[in-house]
Amino acid sequence: VQLQASGGGLVQDGGSLTLSCAASGGTFASYNVGWFRQTPGTEREFVGVIRWSGGTKYYADSVKGRFTISRDSARKTVTLQMNSLKPEDTAIYYCAAGRTVLSNIRSSTGYDIWGQGTQVTVSS
Repeated sequence: VQLQASGGGLVQDGGSLTLSCAASGGTFASYNVGWFRQTPGTEREFVGVIRWSGGTKYYADSVKGRFTISRDSARKTVTLQMNSLKPEDTAIYYCAAGRTVLSNIRSSTGYDIWGQGTQVTVSS
């Protein structure tokens, strides 16, 4: 499976963006699909994940209530809907797929397939 992230861009404070993560060469079936973000000089930060089993979702506290992850029934696209964006949400956003256990699901080490990243910039 390969991942392609898209949908980033420039938006004003309080605006919305929708990121998509498309799978090619397979589907997301049996994979947890997570979103991470990274700014220069920092480690990748967990944003949220949707588990392959049951579709349970988990979010970072910093985005809870503002961001929503969903997936299509064909398990080929996962979407990150971002509302009420803030300047501190500015980062490169990555989607990733993995099969790690629940205790490791918020760590980037739990994912072994990564998309190329898409830039999100929120202006104040």
